[in-house]
Amino acid sequence: MTVAAPMRLAPLDAARGLAVVAMVAYHLVWDLGNFGYIDPDIPYSRGEKLLGHVIAVSFLFIVGVSLVLAQSRNAGWAPFWRRLARVGAAAGLVTLGTYVAFPQAYVFFGILHCIALASLLAAPLLFAPWPAALLAALGAALAPTFLASPVFDASWLSWIGLSTFEPLTNDYQPILPWSAAVFAGVGAAKLLGPGAGAPLDPPARESRDRAGAPSRFHGEAALAWLGRHSLALYLLHQPALFGAFAALAYFGATPSPPAGGFVDACAQSCEASGGERSVCRDACACAAERAGEEGAPTEAKARASRLEEIARDCLVEGRGAP
Repeated sequence: MTVAAPMRLAPLDAARGLAVVAMVAYHLVWDLGNFGYIDPDIPYSRGEKLLGHVIAVSFLFIVGVSLVLAQSRNAGWAPFWRRLARVGAAAGLVTLGTYVAFPQAYVFFGILHCIALASLLAAPLLFAPWPAALLAALGAALAPTFLASPVFDASWLSWIGLSTFEPLTNDYQPILPWSAAVFAGVGAAKLLGPGAGAPLDPPARESRDRAGAPSRFHGEAALAWLGRHSLALYLLHQPALFGAFAALAYFGATPSPPAGGFVDACAQSCEASGGERSVCRDACACAAERAGEEGAPTEAKARASRLEEIARDCLVEGRGAP
């Protein structure tokens, strides 16, 4: 028995695939800096941080568009709940995996967590006119500016995004303001209408290939394939990259990061996480001094892990925590 392949919107898959490529490139730069192949300041630079935000916004916006397209096909709510379950399970895997690898900075609310919860919050907007979705997007985007308060500084409320500082974590997309991108995607898709793009199902794609499609189409097809497998690629790409660099480090192929750049890179990372400039500088200088007194481990991963631990201790002491 042959089951017909579901219709898909090829341009949307290709856009998602392009975001996947950008995401892999972004994490490659992060790993190169982490393992000492490039200046360790680069992954924490303003441009690299902006690139990461653009990639996250693109994924979230596409989620909103996809919700509208799925609802317009009158497929019922079963596909929605299946997809939500897959994303939620993947988010749980990310939390578990990063807790094992980076217990001091594990991902408790990253982009997959945001996608899952924002999808739930966006569900009522699927039945509202497009201005409602765009107003919701505006409200979510502005909420941290006007509503941030020490009341939300408790760690168990960090997922909301209204705390006065950013928690220590390797990936952080709280529901505010990041859900704004999902709501904006819903509003844009409803405004333009579900027929804004032309679906291209697999049989049509195959016949076009046989007819001698231009090479540009093959590139689009490759991006569309990446887009259709974006969740699996998200889960697998960073462990693969990190594992490859860890293997190189194990065999001694990782260069030592420049010693003079540690304080700057550490301070930039601290500031990017919401720390004050003076506090971050003092904490990172403290970490560099203590690491010198201890004697830095020779193995790259152990060195990076120990420096990170020392820096956190110094930061806590600098804030006057018990």
